[in-house]
Amino acid sequence: MSFSMCVRENPDGMPPPVGERSVERIGVRPAREHLAGGFTFAEFPISLTLLTAGRCVNERCFSVLDAHTPNAAIVSIPCLTKENSRAGECSVFDFSCMHTSISEILKEKTLKSSRRSLPCLAQSQTHPQNLNHFLSVPLSPEPKSYTQSASASCTHITPPPPTDTGQDVYTEEREAEEIKPKTDETLLVQKNTMSRGKLEARIDSIKGNKLEKPTGLMFRDGKKRIDYILVYKKSSPQVEKRCTFERNLRAEGLMLEKEEKVLLHRLEEKNYGQGSYKSRHPIKTHGAQNHRHLLYERWARWGIWYKYQPLDLIRRYFGEKIGLYFAWLGWYTGMLIPAALVGLFVFLYGLFTMDSSQVSKEICEANTTIMCPMCEGNCSSWTLSDSCVYAKVTHLFDNGGTVFFAIFMAIWATVFLEFWKRRRAELTYDWDLIDWEEEEEELRPQFEAKYSRKERVNPISGKPEPFQPLTDKLSRLMVSVSGIFFMISLVLTAVFAVVVFRLIAMEKFASFQWEFVKKNWQFATSGTGVCINFMIIMSLNVVYEKVAYLLTNLEHPRTESEWEDSFALKMFLFQFVNLNSSTFYIAFFLGRFAGRPGDYNKLFNRWRMEECHPSGCLIDLCLQMGVIMVLKQIWNNFMELGYPLLQNWWSLRKIKRAGEQSKSKEELPQWDRDWNLQPMNTHGLVDEYLEMVLQFGFTTIFVAAFPLAPLLALLNNIIEIRLDAYKFVTQWRRPMPARATDIGIWHGILEGIGVVAVITNAFVIAITSDYIPRFVFAFKYGPCVDKGYRNEKCLRGYLNNSLSVFDMGEMKNGSYHTRYCRYRDYRAPPWSPEPYDFTLQFWHVLAARLAFIIVFEHLVFGIKTFIAHMIPDMPKDLCDRMRREKYLMQEMMYEAELEHLQKERKKTGKRFHHEWP
Repeated sequence: MSFSMCVRENPDGMPPPVGERSVERIGVRPAREHLAGGFTFAEFPISLTLLTAGRCVNERCFSVLDAHTPNAAIVSIPCLTKENSRAGECSVFDFSCMHTSISEILKEKTLKSSRRSLPCLAQSQTHPQNLNHFLSVPLSPEPKSYTQSASASCTHITPPPPTDTGQDVYTEEREAEEIKPKTDETLLVQKNTMSRGKLEARIDSIKGNKLEKPTGLMFRDGKKRIDYILVYKKSSPQVEKRCTFERNLRAEGLMLEKEEKVLLHRLEEKNYGQGSYKSRHPIKTHGAQNHRHLLYERWARWGIWYKYQPLDLIRRYFGEKIGLYFAWLGWYTGMLIPAALVGLFVFLYGLFTMDSSQVSKEICEANTTIMCPMCEGNCSSWTLSDSCVYAKVTHLFDNGGTVFFAIFMAIWATVFLEFWKRRRAELTYDWDLIDWEEEEEELRPQFEAKYSRKERVNPISGKPEPFQPLTDKLSRLMVSVSGIFFMISLVLTAVFAVVVFRLIAMEKFASFQWEFVKKNWQFATSGTGVCINFMIIMSLNVVYEKVAYLLTNLEHPRTESEWEDSFALKMFLFQFVNLNSSTFYIAFFLGRFAGRPGDYNKLFNRWRMEECHPSGCLIDLCLQMGVIMVLKQIWNNFMELGYPLLQNWWSLRKIKRAGEQSKSKEELPQWDRDWNLQPMNTHGLVDEYLEMVLQFGFTTIFVAAFPLAPLLALLNNIIEIRLDAYKFVTQWRRPMPARATDIGIWHGILEGIGVVAVITNAFVIAITSDYIPRFVFAFKYGPCVDKGYRNEKCLRGYLNNSLSVFDMGEMKNGSYHTRYCRYRDYRAPPWSPEPYDFTLQFWHVLAARLAFIIVFEHLVFGIKTFIAHMIPDMPKDLCDRMRREKYLMQEMMYEAELEHLQKERKKTGKRFHHEWP
């Protein structure tokens, strides 16, 4: 195995041209504070090399500076200063991690202009650059200013002397060791600039007087900083591709030095060497009080589970994309607190009223009520009182608070999404992402390679780019959709197999010799069915993940964001169907087609269809949701943390077996330790979002049947945040930072789940639960019809009213000791003129159910729409700040243009009288 360590290099020892590109801030202060003309100053090592924040390669800009790498201390000078406001010029300088000495900087030659080194946006003026403008300690001899071409110029800005101005000064990681920990801000913010003695000490260190001992973050000479690692096998068949990649790097003006197990590359995210390298990852930082250490102490430790997440620090170390994920996860977890409390209140209400429930009382006291046998032949009849426990457990989840909680959760989902929009707007503003668009993303190398011969002019940039014809896109999309439907049909087939198992298990458990199992055949059937269904779900997830990956690559998405959105949509559709198909069966089909005694509907004329318990089918749905939700969360947490821990332990064990017992884990270089960690999955954050979105679906879609779902989700997410934090900081290689302004396609999926949740809960309350039959009985057939009020006493006689009578003499098989038995339905008795026909009460209940669905949906959708319009997507103070900035920018642009026109008129000697309209 060979390792390639990336370092920023400069061709010919010269600085690259300066280009215009916004660079992320080091500190906590928003960049909007720069509008007053000030700038943020950062401490930096005096090993100075002027770098650009953007260059053009193949007529497309890429970043040389990694704005998310905390090892880089950046001085960001804004465009809106007095010296350069007319031309709108910006300059960004990187003073960190460079091996170039001061003597080499002083010998810099005139910059050579070439097509590959042209800046992305050429400056309008040229200015000499003097190194001493950035030093409080003058250098000797005085460096001569070098000239630059007009196309590659840089702006000359003289900063004020380093006095105590009261402004925040952001320190580099290595300086954080000297700061005493006080608060979150004092570890990252220092009030005074660097002292003169510290500058002199750094100059001596760079000149070689005080060389530091090489660490795992540096090359062996102790000067070159490692930023990126490329790993490959020497015996790999992709040697030719790797050599081509290296030639491309040399063509870009980069130096490549080959040493033992070391090959220098620059920090670049392009997949030029795809297939020829086994790993590409930025190196982790180490040492006391650096960003990684702070993240572990303030984020990844279990002892701080109750504290807020350091989102700014997460964003600075991992990038905006991962920062937004943890911001959304924290927001979702916080919003679960009121939902969990209300759900717990509904559950406790059912618990306290369980013994006083009229329906439960009648079931537990029905010692003489004989129920019809559950199967034909070996099954015997049973008394209704045998299911007393089953009825009491059902009351815990099917009580008077069910409707209220369903409406509450529908409103909660809307409030959660609307307030997340406001939170996202604040984060994008603070993280300087307002003006960033996905059009700035680069094309995927696979897309460029596939459609490089077909080009069109980009309507935004005006430059030619590869183009995918519409016919080719539609044909690939049709193949992908066909694959998705095939996999969904496979899931439905698996659900059908589970249904058949439940039918077989029902007969076996009902005729079981063990009396305990025979009395609790409902729990036994549901429990075994849920466990088998869970194993099928997890097995199909593994298969479909690979299928979705192949189908997404077949579509050839244009950018990485489009690839992730397409892959995420496929994974969500499949896993949503895979996870909820059996739940939908239990909620809306279980017991609806069972028939009646003497005329049961049978599957394949062999197995009798399953029917509901006399107290309803809601307990089966509740059991299905509870078991799957708990088991899935346990499995996911194990795969996220337990599995990487085992893999990392096995990797270290293999190293020791290979003869490196003499080196402990601490003695290995940092890049070697990073290689032994597990890589972040190729899908990025898709799996993380998918897990939480599916949990959101479980929390909202069937919440009427399981009010404890928000509480379980809250407890899981508290653990999930710390698990993910520990995993990202200690168990995974550091992922490549990426920018994003929102959570992508997941927001639309969450809104769709909110709509589905309203419809589903309406059907669960109306069809699955016994809320509507009890309501109709209380106001139409109960003892309180003429009294005008309703309470538990009004349900007296409900159980007897909801059970029909069957003449057991009509049974074809078996001999029974009683003449009549009862079953759950609204049918006429055998002695009526029309035996076993539906009664009038059946049609009243059906009409009430349909009416409830319509009223519930319209009411809840109306409330959701009203709330969504009442809550703005952006806070008012943030809107005012953005408008103020826009106004100031327009004023400054106008003043600059006016000054330019006045100078032009003075040159030409003409005087014009301008009349304002």
